[in-house]
Parts: sequence; C-alpha cells; structure tokens
Amino acid sequence: MVINTCNGFLHNISDAEDISQEVFTEVFLSAHKFRGDSKISTWLYRIAVNKSLNFLRDNKNEKRIRSIEAYSYYESSGEINIAVPESDNVESLVENSERRKNLFLAISSLPENQKTAFVLSKYEDLSYKDISEVMNITIPSVESLLFRAKKNLQKKLIECYKKLNA
Repeated sequence: MVINTCNGFLHNISDAEDISQEVFTEVFLSAHKFRGDSKISTWLYRIAVNKSLNFLRDNKNEKRIRSIEAYSYYESSGEINIAVPESDNVESLVENSERRKNLFLAISSLPENQKTAFVLSKYEDLSYKDISEVMNITIPSVESLLFRAKKNLQKKLIECYKKLNA
C-alpha cells in the first residue's frame, strides 16, 4: 500500500521503495504520537503522501539538471539508446510506453492537491471519505479536486497529442 502510493507520485519503483522505508522509519519513531483520531491506514497514507511530495519538491531541480544533461548528450553525440523489447508487436509496446509516459507527465504537472487526490483515488482506489481523511479536507472538496484534476488532465493530454500529430 505504501509503496504503491509513493510510486503513484514518483513513477519510479526504486524511489518509491526508498521513500516507503522513510515512511516506516517515521511511523516507528512517531508511533507514540498517533492519537487514534483516524485509522492507522489513513495515518500511513498521509505520511506516504507527504514524504512523496517532499521528495518531488526536493528533487525537482536535480531532475531538471539530469534531463538537460541527457538532452545535451543527445544533441552533441546524435545518439540515443532505446531498449527494444522482445516482442512480436514492438510498435504496440512502444506506443503504450509513450502513452504511459505522457500520462505520468500530465499527472506530475497537476497542482499538488489535485495530484494527491487523483493518485489516492485512481492508484490507491480510496473512497472519497478516505481521501478526505488523508488530506484533511471535506468530501465536497475531494469531489471538486478530482473534477478539476480530470479536466486539467484532459486538457494537457489533448494538447500533448495535438503536438504529436502535428
């Protein structure tokens, strides 16, 4: 549950596993602070969401630098390495991979509260009530965040595919 939540934000299983370890370290160190006002799972989700968002915030500049370096390498060498999957339908696998990448980029670009609600709803399949507890907001606020997240994703993906087909 914790790894899936973190991976929903980070889109990198290795980072998600690292952050999950931090979550359980924090749970161990602060278990005495748990008041029992909510379910333990809600508390875990809240910690996982906060740790994931902090990780994204802290590593935003580092990721930009890495992508610029990778682009610079590509520009100077003219080469790019693409792993070709062993499958009869390579085109389909590449197309699905590209769609997944575009979706992850669109989700990552959402405002933080929309992204949190969307990930908890779609990746973790939490109810609106559970999401409201994790985010400490009302159920109508969750509904509003999810509506806006879906609208924003729709706009971003339409723009992305218009650019690809142009």
